[in-house]
Amino acid sequence: MTTATVTAAPPRATRRPALDWRLRFGVLSLIWGFSFLLIKVGTEGYAPFQVTLGRLVFGTLVLAAAMTVRRERLPRGVRTWTHLAVAGFLLNALPFSLFAYAELTIPSTLAGICNATSPLWGMVLSVVALSEDRPTRVRVAGLGLGFLGVLTVLGAWQGFSGLDGRGTAMALLASLSYPIGWIYVRRTLAGAGYSHISLMGAQLLLATVQLAAVTSLFSGIPTHVDVLPLLAIAALGALGTGLALLLQYGLVAEVGPTTAQMVTYFIPVIATGAGVAVLGESLSSSTPVGAVIVLAGAALTQVRFPAPTREAGHLPLRHDSGSVTDPRPSRSRPPGGAPPSSPTSPRSRGSPAVRSF
Repeated sequence: MTTATVTAAPPRATRRPALDWRLRFGVLSLIWGFSFLLIKVGTEGYAPFQVTLGRLVFGTLVLAAAMTVRRERLPRGVRTWTHLAVAGFLLNALPFSLFAYAELTIPSTLAGICNATSPLWGMVLSVVALSEDRPTRVRVAGLGLGFLGVLTVLGAWQGFSGLDGRGTAMALLASLSYPIGWIYVRRTLAGAGYSHISLMGAQLLLATVQLAAVTSLFSGIPTHVDVLPLLAIAALGALGTGLALLLQYGLVAEVGPTTAQMVTYFIPVIATGAGVAVLGESLSSSTPVGAVIVLAGAALTQVRFPAPTREAGHLPLRHDSGSVTDPRPSRSRPPGGAPPSSPTSPRSRGSPAVRSF
């Protein structure tokens, strides 16, 4: 899963995409769903750090090409680059490496399902770190249901038999890293003033530099070239990281974050199908049942109700992104900005994350 920062930028005249958003939604779901299969294939020929480094290199090249075509420049300022370095570690370098190491000992199907727990971790952390994000009964129920699903997937009722605890813990930690990074980005890069492609490119570049240093220390240069794993890594980076980020941002801009984030619920289904059909991975009866419970819980944690208005006769306005905002001036919102409740919208005051798995 890749997550990159998105920030508000001056509006530009944009052409309507050639492909309908539903087709791009489906392509994005397939790309991210197959990412876990590609990680598994990549680790069959290369060390986990090498897989992650290759993924970041190919992903960065795609974004560099997009920046060149659109004549975008990298952001400036030591402070911005410092925050982007932390974001690159939390949202790219760390979770990518953890998933690669996890899939040495767990099937790609389990890794894909563990990834679906990210919204659950996100709700817990946002309640603690973001003062405007308060839980409701529905969201708390979703949290409990989601973690019940995790226990079901892991076979808690059968004593966790046949489960590699270390690999599973790594996959869950990778999923936890994403919301930590998202909250960090929201608190530090809000209103950075750069385009989404500029920030994404810089973030991936810094993550690549981090992985290059780590790989040289712990894995070194590959002693031989395995063609199939190398092709899997190239596809993982170019498609699952670079192209996927561009597709995801385009969906957020066109149909809003609420619809765009629905791709999250297709990823474990596709990852499971790919692992079983292509790699021949076994699937216990508790895995699909638990996956459905996890997805249901994750969906409930994303349910938000419009806040009640303070004045009689005052009605909130609704952006085309599906978020509710107050048309009155606010000190916490820049003129013309979208409300904090739509963090993934290109018009939001923050620059939180667009996810890619």
